[in-house]
Amino acid sequence: MTATAEFEALYTEYRSKVLAYIRSHISDSADAEDLCADVFEKALRRWDDYDPARAAPGTWLFSITRNAVIDHYRRARPTEELPEALSDDALPEDGVMQEALLEELAAALEKLPDELTDLIVLRYYDGLPLTEIAERMDMSYGMVKIRHNKALSLLRAAMMK
Repeated sequence: MTATAEFEALYTEYRSKVLAYIRSHISDSADAEDLCADVFEKALRRWDDYDPARAAPGTWLFSITRNAVIDHYRRARPTEELPEALSDDALPEDGVMQEALLEELAAALEKLPDELTDLIVLRYYDGLPLTEIAERMDMSYGMVKIRHNKALSLLRAAMMK
């Protein structure tokens, strides 16, 4: 697939999500549309610099989007504070971005063997410590630690693709 075709696929998949994210922070729909176009223009200019080993395409695009919204507020209202949800130290947990990341995580979890998926669900969904997971899965604590690390490694690799 050519770089142009890859970017077109990215645009097709994420345009509505990027616009929804921007609209959730900027009430003027014309400004939101303009900013969405700016985000994709900036992403296109930087497409050759995109490194899939560092982040998934959606994650990369939403970091550009988040920064564009912050820059919009800085230009439009230099004397007002940024909304709390957009402060520089805020985590990228807005609904649209979180949904995209959860979709990537779900797809990555489906690629894991059932035993590793169960371990991840017990650890992060149920919040169980590894010692209790070892008891429930009838494994030694050391084996659970090894498989936990393997599962995280596999998830990381799957989400970077």
